[in-house]
Formats: sequence, C-alpha cells, structure tokens
Amino acid sequence: MNVWRPGNQIRLLENGEAYYPRVYAAIRAAQREVLIETFILFDDKVGRTLRDELIAAASRGVTVHVTIDGYGSPDLSDEFLAGMIGAGVRLHVFDPQPRLLGLRTNLFRRMHRKIVVIDGAVAFVGGINFSLDHLQEYGPEAKQDYAVEIVGPVVGDIQRFAASTVGAPPAPHRWWRWPGRRHLATAPPDTDDALVLFAVRDNQDHRTDIEDHYLAALRRARRSALIANAYFFPGYRLLRELRNAARRGVDVRLVLQGEPDMPWVQFFGRMLYDYLLREGVRIYEYCERPLHGKVAVIDDDWATVGSSNLDPLSLALNLEANVIVRDRAFAGRLRERLESLIARHCKLIGAERAARRNPWRLTLGFLAYHFARRFPAWVGWLPAHTPKLEHLLPREDRADLREADRSHEPKGAHGL
Repeated sequence: MNVWRPGNQIRLLENGEAYYPRVYAAIRAAQREVLIETFILFDDKVGRTLRDELIAAASRGVTVHVTIDGYGSPDLSDEFLAGMIGAGVRLHVFDPQPRLLGLRTNLFRRMHRKIVVIDGAVAFVGGINFSLDHLQEYGPEAKQDYAVEIVGPVVGDIQRFAASTVGAPPAPHRWWRWPGRRHLATAPPDTDDALVLFAVRDNQDHRTDIEDHYLAALRRARRSALIANAYFFPGYRLLRELRNAARRGVDVRLVLQGEPDMPWVQFFGRMLYDYLLREGVRIYEYCERPLHGKVAVIDDDWATVGSSNLDPLSLALNLEANVIVRDRAFAGRLRERLESLIARHCKLIGAERAARRNPWRLTLGFLAYHFARRFPAWVGWLPAHTPKLEHLLPREDRADLREADRSHEPKGAHGL
C-alpha cells in the first residue's frame, strides 16, 4: 500500500451494468483464489447471481473468501448463506452486533470497502456494492456509481491486503501469465500504462491516507479540480484546500447529491455551500437519481476512484479503499464521464444560493464549518471497541481458522 506501481491497465466501469458482468466473468475464469470485500450483499437478483458464481468457483476447487459488513449486510437468510458455506466458500462478517430494540447498533467503524481480487491477476475497486439498486432496472432510486478494473503490478498490493484481512496466504501473483485474461479481453482498457497507488483508511497506521492524497493533489492543482462525492461533509483541512485552490484561480467544481437516498446527508452538506460559494467553488447537484460515486479528477493526470466518501464516517471511522491514478488517458476518460453527467443531469447551485443568504443559513453554515474543523479530535472520545471478523465456515474448516486467528489478527479491524 502507498507505493506507486507503473505499467497498469485500468478500465473505468460505470454503474452495475458495466461492473457486474466484468466481475462475474473474472470469477468464472478464476483458477486459484477469489477475494471479495463488500459493504453490502443483498439477497436479490445481483446477490444471488454472485452467490451462484462463487459456489461454482468453490466447487471446482478455487479458494473463495467473502467478507461482508455486519451493519451493511445484516439480514442475509440462512438459506442464502447455506449454499455458499456448503460449497466451501469462506464467509466472514465484520463486526456483527445484535440489534437493540430492532435497531442496528454497529453504525461506527464499518468495513465500507468494495474490493474484488481474482488469482492475484485482476482487481476491482470502487463504490459499487452487490445489490440490485446499482442497476437502472431498480427504478428512480437506482444509484449512479463508479469502479475500476485493474490488471498489472498494483494488483499484487491489493491482493496481499485483501488476503491479510482474513488471515489467508495470497495466491501467487502472476498477472502477466493469468490464463483468465482472455475472458476479459472484450474491449481495450482506458489506459495500459498507468501509474497506480492503492490507498486505504483504517484505524491503525493509515487513518488519514486517502484524505492526505486529496489534500496533496488539491495543493498541487493549477487548472481544475472536479470532485463527485455522494456524502459530502469534509473536515476543515479539505474545506480549506478547496477554498485555497479556488482563490488561486483553479476551476473547482463539486458534483453532489440532488436526489439523495438519505435526505439528512444533503441537509448537512448544504450547510457548507455558502462557505465554498463565497470563495468561487462551483457546486452542481445531480438530480436524475441518487449519486453514490466517490471519484475525482484534478488537473490532467490525477484521478481517484474508490469507496471513501468525503464525510466524517469515511474520513475518520470507516475502513475504506481507493486507487489513486496518475495517467492522462484515464483522467481524461473519467473527466469526460463527469462532464457528461453535469451537462445532462445536474443543476448549478451557486448564483441563486448566494442570493438567498439569510442569518439562519449563515449561522448553520458557521456551526457546520466548526463542527467539521473539530470532528477528528472528537472521534477519539467515542467508545474504542475492537471489531472482529466472525467466520461462517464449514465445520471442518473452523479449527484451522481459529488457529489462523491467533497469528493473523485482521488488519484494519481495530477501534480508534
């Protein structure tokens, strides 16, 4: 992690229509190992298709590890899980907690990553969960989101990380000789020589890594910064760098939710609008359906795609994963897709918002700004429990996993 790897092929995948077929094809081509981490796995059309692909892979001898979050995937039935466990799929639940009066109690320190690694040869990283609401057939509430497919040296970093979280030895990393590549070679990647870094946010040694990459890129920005983020309520440092970039003439644009899946998110995000608009930041709200993306393009050759929102949960509590890409072709491709989103489905907030300022809104904005400034310090006051992985395994494998747990405590599973 946090090592720049040259020579990667990378492909932008927009929404479930592009993402799921590529993931399923890679699983079908797997020969040794499938590693999956996902915040949400639902028992719906998408989840059942993934389950069937994993059962088929495990049945032909592939080692399959699937990690889900106890908050994000709380209601999977025994019937849904039994087929996978029976076929030998190793299922892990991050921080399962009992409900209290019918409410989930494990909101904080969630495993929010979305990672798939096949045979150490191809990896997928982004914001797309395994649920039907990432497909347009879901209807007006279908999410707009992004992920990347990567082949190249950085896949080794992603594979080692994903294997370490479940205490598994990674399969040999031979991406250049992987026979399954022919199953995915249906279209050229967006670029085949990208410099890529895999970054995570955890509660140990990488608490601010993803945010730090955003900050460094904004400080270097000279022409433009285009950020699309679903849940926007960043800390003081990031707000300051957005303001500073706009002040020195950088074209700073934010694409935020206009049709939110959780209205309170939009309410809090809008508290910061006045502060940003005063400094020349342009804000667009995406109004076709809920925005779930977590992507950015800065200048002509820096981009990021991943699971990390720019809000207190992602920046200070959740376990997250992004890839940082230094490549003009890929940055251009992502910028093109975001520009299309702005042109077709977004409304500009700036002018009318500034004209309607009133003391109440300014007061809320002031309070929100200072909350954002001090939130990272307040996080340390929250109860510091240590989340664990619960292993849902066939009986014959449980003894082996108990022994592995003694020597491989899951990385990123620690409280602050």
